[in-house]
Amino acid sequence: MNFLALDFETANYCPDSACALGLARVEGNSIVEKTSFLIRPPYKDFVFTYIHGITWEDVEDQPTFEGHWKSIRPFFENIDFAVAHNAGFDSNVLSACCKRHGIIKPRVDFWCTMKLSRKVFGLYPTNLPAVCRNFSIDLQHHDALSDTLACAKIMIEILKKTGS
Repeated sequence: MNFLALDFETANYCPDSACALGLARVEGNSIVEKTSFLIRPPYKDFVFTYIHGITWEDVEDQPTFEGHWKSIRPFFENIDFAVAHNAGFDSNVLSACCKRHGIIKPRVDFWCTMKLSRKVFGLYPTNLPAVCRNFSIDLQHHDALSDTLACAKIMIEILKKTGS
């Protein structure tokens, strides 16, 4: 199966305030491409700097989500699904950013490694650091690329376990 793992970091409570994005393309249970972007959100108001360390000064000269879209879009091509840890959040951020910039959101099913970790492995708690500890996956939590790569590796373990 081919899939895309992704992780957004947001500046504040607005779902279109993406300030970082990590992407990892997986083909045949191997990560074949990965990247991350700092994104200039439409707001200078940063509430979550204490979580991810990103400030307005870090992103003020970066492209907007729309400015990055040319590089983001190919990651959604020829995949069976997208996956995120707490997929509802990341899917919502993707939708909000696409809507704000007049971009048609890619038609793709989102799978959630948080929910699947519970279902397939019976893990609790299922926050990203706990699941990573279970699989001995290195993690710099709230770094978009690190979170993305961890999610991809968790999904690979899920696919191996389920024989998919």
